[in-house]
Amino acid sequence: MRSLIKSLLLALLVVLVTDVRDSRAQNHAEPQAAISDAEIDSALEIVSHDPNLAEERTVRTLSFGKDADKPEKKSGVLKWIGELFAWLAGTVRWLFWIVIGLLLLALVGFVVRLLRATSRWQRDVKSWAPTHVQSLDIRPESLPNDIGAAALSLWEAGEQRACLSLLYRGLLSRLVHAHEMPIRDSSTEGDCLRLAAAQLSPERTAFVVRLVRVWQRFVYGAQVPDGDHVRALCREFSTTLDQANATAQPHASLAAGLA
Repeated sequence: MRSLIKSLLLALLVVLVTDVRDSRAQNHAEPQAAISDAEIDSALEIVSHDPNLAEERTVRTLSFGKDADKPEKKSGVLKWIGELFAWLAGTVRWLFWIVIGLLLLALVGFVVRLLRATSRWQRDVKSWAPTHVQSLDIRPESLPNDIGAAALSLWEAGEQRACLSLLYRGLLSRLVHAHEMPIRDSSTEGDCLRLAAAQLSPERTAFVVRLVRVWQRFVYGAQVPDGDHVRALCREFSTTLDQANATAQPHASLAAGLA
């Protein structure tokens, strides 16, 4: 663009010089000498040194060092962030599997702790299980294997108290050792009934209620129970209490009747 302007100015200068020469020739009768090439070159030399017509210009501006460094620092931070995201994108799959592995390890640790806690709880149950409730021995080794059959033999032999005592002792022993109820050495018949209503099925709870009521009437009221009723308790003892059952929710009406 500057070279074009320079060429136009030179052309304009030549035209002006030519016009001046022609006008002098017309105004004066005497012919005047034409402008020589040396004069034209001298004029061009003067014009070429004009700074406004130069092809290159140097412009100086003031700047501060801190402002000059800012773009470099900013570009460095952006470059670091870009490299970070690129690294994350390349390693996200490994991070996913690492998280899955940590979750599996946590799950295994939880299961192991749960099993240990269950085993410890079972050992604790055996450790706190009483040997006697009131004055009755409820240790499994102190009782016959088939409590119902042994109690029936005592009843048929006329040993009514021994029969009912064996049934009640066997009941307490099964509730503690087979059904893991927290019966203490000071627990009463009412305590046993409430625990049974909270943890046993309705059928087994009904059996416990029948046996406890027969025992209470005989011990505290001196009432001899009906023989058929006692025989039924003896026959149902093993099938009802020898094996533990899943914990059952207490029935409101039954729990209220036992309170």
